[in-house]
Amino acid sequence: MILNKRNPETLETISTLIKDGGVAVLPCDTIYGLCAAYPIGEKALMDLKGRDSSKPFLVLATINQAKELCKDIPQDIIESWPAALTVILNKKEGGTIGVRVPNDAFLQRLLEMVGTPIYSTSVNMAGEPSMLNLTAISKRFEAIVDVIVRGDETQGKVPSTLIDATCRPYKLLRQGLYDASALIKGLH
Repeated sequence: MILNKRNPETLETISTLIKDGGVAVLPCDTIYGLCAAYPIGEKALMDLKGRDSSKPFLVLATINQAKELCKDIPQDIIESWPAALTVILNKKEGGTIGVRVPNDAFLQRLLEMVGTPIYSTSVNMAGEPSMLNLTAISKRFEAIVDVIVRGDETQGKVPSTLIDATCRPYKLLRQGLYDASALIKGLH
């Protein structure tokens, strides 16, 4: 099933599906993502991608959800969100997690409706390049995900910038759409 992001009924359909443990391809604020509810959707995503548990998924979250999930989020990170910036942070119960507060009204509303963060990972099988074209994504994934949501024609082709904020200075792990130079340089 392919839905349109601009259809007002899509949010209700997707939020229900994700809350029930479904997997969706969603137009994120960066590239399309394979998405499922945190924490219940992790196994479904790993099985679908053929990925082992040693490589965790990032989560999309509202700022409040990020604060509930993580401990001691630095103020400069909070002030940088929402943005195409994924940040590795310490979780309250131990370990780390990559978190992005998306700069997208559709995703923000979806996160509020679901009530929990949402896992997001590139649309591909483990070891393959990310798929960025909706036509190719549909051909490959329509039969194995619950729903695909069509984004705008200008849907992004560049992933988020990834930094590790569990250390000082922060480490730039992947340069993407967001210019994190002020965050990286500001912590000498």
